[in-house]
Amino acid sequence: MPIARSLGLGRLAKPLTSEEGNRVLERDHYTCRYCGLDGTSVFENYLIMTVDFVHPRIRKGAKNPENLVCACRPCNTIKGHRIFRDVEEAKAFILKKREELRTRWESEIKPKSRTASGQ
Repeated sequence: MPIARSLGLGRLAKPLTSEEGNRVLERDHYTCRYCGLDGTSVFENYLIMTVDFVHPRIRKGAKNPENLVCACRPCNTIKGHRIFRDVEEAKAFILKKREELRTRWESEIKPKSRTASGQ
């Protein structure tokens, strides 16, 4: 038995090919399945579209269509390597976290930028 397997470090699903990734993005119409950001509305949105493994590769998530979704980079980053039962549970977590981040930004970061610019 290989050492990696005896330590519980089984094989990861292989990364997606460009073709596989493009199929997922097209299937989801370049729209983040977590926050709904439309990757076709402006070029900048298109640039931040990624494909996410709902059940992460690092946690033995499979490379199958049911486990792959279009996600914007911010949502993909917020989700990280956490494990969720399904897309809806991940979406609820991400939207809650985004709201917490927005509240912090509005109360702490945004006022500082106004003060610094003399407004």
